[in-house]
Amino acid sequence: MSLTVAAVVAMSASFVVGTFAAVAYVAPWLKTRPWPQALAPLLAVHLFRHVALQLVSAQRFGFEISNAGRDEIVYGDLAGLSLALLALAAIRLGSTLWKPLTWLFVLATVADLGNALVVGLREDLFERASGVSWLILTFYVPALWLTTGLVVGQLVTRTEAGR
Repeated sequence: MSLTVAAVVAMSASFVVGTFAAVAYVAPWLKTRPWPQALAPLLAVHLFRHVALQLVSAQRFGFEISNAGRDEIVYGDLAGLSLALLALAAIRLGSTLWKPLTWLFVLATVADLGNALVVGLREDLFERASGVSWLILTFYVPALWLTTGLVVGQLVTRTEAGR
């Protein structure tokens, strides 16, 4: 089995089991939580996106990724982390800014994850990833997509009145 096939199978499995867990367990649990506090655990998953900084070390020790590709991924993830943290802080402090900050987080995250996919395909990173890079690609990235989808679901289906 090639590294690309293994990565695609692992990533697909992560999406399948993650979607099952989201539908069977997370979504029903979110309905029991007050809104917007229900967003907190979903946003918290994004607080560890600084793990992308490992690309600097991985590149130094042989992971073939261009400096531009590395920087696009790293800076996009740092922006997503920052926006998730700001949205969480706004929720925690009871600020009315939580909703626009959360939407900004969603837009930035979709753009970042989409761009990272383009970088990954352009630079054939599925074939080159190993170790921590492989785990991030096949497990954490699907979790980022799934939690972002759940955040959008919360934003479009719940209202202040429908707490």
